[in-house]
Amino acid sequence: MSETGLTSGDFTEVAEPFRLFAAWLEDATKSEINDANGVALATVDAEGMPDVRMVLLKGFDESGFVFYTNFESAKGREILGNMKAAMCFHWKSLRRQVRVRGPVEIVTEAEADAYYATRPRGSRIGAWASKQSRPLESRFALEKAVAEYTARYPIGEIPRPKYWSGFRIVPQTIEFWHDRPFRLHDRIVFSRNTQGGWDKTRLYP
Repeated sequence: MSETGLTSGDFTEVAEPFRLFAAWLEDATKSEINDANGVALATVDAEGMPDVRMVLLKGFDESGFVFYTNFESAKGREILGNMKAAMCFHWKSLRRQVRVRGPVEIVTEAEADAYYATRPRGSRIGAWASKQSRPLESRFALEKAVAEYTARYPIGEIPRPKYWSGFRIVPQTIEFWHDRPFRLHDRIVFSRNTQGGWDKTRLYP
């Protein structure tokens, strides 16, 4: 049993998704080799072509799931183009998945500043030095940019670039999947209703 009081066997009885997600993420931090907060993030470009990559979840609560990025990156441009996205967590050690879909909002300046301040100094320099997702002529060019920004900010605080911030997926659906024998898996999907609560449906595997 996790510290949240939930076991893998009783997850289908939970009435709302966030307590269950917290329990599963807690379990994953104990069983995954690394990056239990790693999640596949799916977006679409201006032509409707889907795109997916791994990011790190940096926070969640009842308002949604938060990650940070360069807004001028491919994922940043794609999200800003339609403000919708999806996530899929896969914890292989636990044979569990969680899928999240919904509209996206930008975190507040205060939230972005607070998280940026917790990053290692090298990562804050990297946010300035990397023109994320754009062509790079050589590794030396990146190392040169890192050196230039390190010299620019040798001591003290490193300001957050205005193009670097966070997105929050505000879930409309959250699906929990748990492996069972003979591919007869448990699937429970929570869907946000018009009253702001959650409707729960069991799905065929």
